[in-house]
Amino acid sequence: MQQPPKNMKFRKRRKCRVSGKARSSTVHFGDYGLRIDEPCRLTARQIEAARRAMVRALKRGGQVWIRVFPDWPVSKKPLEVRQGKGKGNVEYFVFPCRAGTMVFEVAGVSMTLAREAIRLAISKLPAKATFIVREGLDVAQGGQHE
Repeated sequence: MQQPPKNMKFRKRRKCRVSGKARSSTVHFGDYGLRIDEPCRLTARQIEAARRAMVRALKRGGQVWIRVFPDWPVSKKPLEVRQGKGKGNVEYFVFPCRAGTMVFEVAGVSMTLAREAIRLAISKLPAKATFIVREGLDVAQGGQHE
């Protein structure tokens, strides 16, 4: 389970509106990646569910990088409470995910296994996402380096 941020200047923040393109949408650490194609808010639970599905599909082989961290608090008032009396308590944390953000990266496994693992992870996420292969990776030889 992902942890909340260690220290924050303010416990509660304003609601974020996600728009625009991501700064970096390329694979940096691994050989394959999962890229989000439309703006969304990824919760810590969604990221963890996708990670678990991916690790289970990889049969605990290879290496997985998580490129995002949910550090934006979302507050919510309890059910059947009247309006007013201040802002609600922090319920969960999200990552405001712009279009083109690389969420996960995988290395050390074959392309078919990585593709299947990322397909399972995509099914856990709230937005459209795609499987990305790092540039310079020889696809014909099953994902071996040149």
